[in-house]
Amino acid sequence: MTVNLSIRNVPDEWAEKLKERAKRNHRSQQGELLAILEEALRPGRLTMQEVSRKIQEMNFSTPNESTQWIREDRDAR
Repeated sequence: MTVNLSIRNVPDEWAEKLKERAKRNHRSQQGELLAILEEALRPGRLTMQEVSRKIQEMNFSTPNESTQWIREDRDAR
């Protein structure tokens, strides 16, 4: 079963951005809205805090470390 939804009072700027986004993705505006809703409601999405915690658990290097490595490599030349 499907339901029809209506969105009122959408700012002109948002409507234009939706139109552009739909065109880039070769979709109708309705198709683009459905894709956005599907992505937003997909189960298993992580919060930013969960992503940060997972990254820390994986012991990824921080951007500061990579900057330091680049400088050390450059200075060694």
